[in-house]
Amino acid sequence: MDERVNFIVKAKRVKAKDIKRALEEAGIEVRSVIEVFREEEREEEEVVPNRG
Repeated sequence: MDERVNFIVKAKRVKAKDIKRALEEAGIEVRSVIEVFREEEREEEEVVPNRG
């Protein structure tokens, strides 16, 4: 019996078809790629520890 595995992939500036192509080129059989959430890219904020 085949095992089905789901993954979440976070990527920058890429289309679903490109993700599928890259996975298949790596020898991974892909049933489908579904875009679930797209967020606006923002600059990373520096985290400063709370000093009391």
